[in-house]
Amino acid sequence: MRDQFGLRPKQKNLVYRTPYPAAYDQLPLPHKYKLPDFTKFSGQGEVSTVEHINRFIMQCGEAAQNDALRVRLFSMSLSGLAFTWFTMLPANSIIFWADQEKRFHQFFYSGVHEMKLTNLTNLSQRNDESVAAFIQRFRDVKNWCFSLVLSDQQLVEVAFQRLLPHIKEKYASQEFYNISQMAYRMTGEIKPYEQMRGNFQKKVNFAGCWLPGFL
Repeated sequence: MRDQFGLRPKQKNLVYRTPYPAAYDQLPLPHKYKLPDFTKFSGQGEVSTVEHINRFIMQCGEAAQNDALRVRLFSMSLSGLAFTWFTMLPANSIIFWADQEKRFHQFFYSGVHEMKLTNLTNLSQRNDESVAAFIQRFRDVKNWCFSLVLSDQQLVEVAFQRLLPHIKEKYASQEFYNISQMAYRMTGEIKPYEQMRGNFQKKVNFAGCWLPGFL
């Protein structure tokens, strides 16, 4: 028939099916829950999959406590290529949040540049950079080191060694168990390098002059 009369079979309409069980769409949201304006991940920017997952869970709020709701809401945090990828997942291929997260990392992991240990060890606190800003920059790079396995104390040691010398000297006698603890103790206590240097010079000028009442 097709060859004789030039007829073409009608194309089948594409029917979208969610990659998770249809029953998930019937689950009630928490009482008085307001859907957040999720930060979108397109797969073409500089945001890592690790960073996006963490931000998504935080933005979910109370709904993040329900594994099925995490799976259901996740598509709302995707756009462009990433959303297309989600719609192409086989029906019922995602049952648990762990399944969703694993597939997400596996697919978009190859599309980003993974950083290595050398990217961390090559970091250094800039002269005009606060401790808080440096630690945040250090954390951002660490988020791109997907396969890097370091203990909390090893990570602290790497970060500590990249601080400015006068800051390392001040905290050399203290022991830090993780990056968060180090940031908490140092943030707000250390001034930028140039201001510290100015204060140091003032102290030197007074060194040769003894005044009564000053120790």
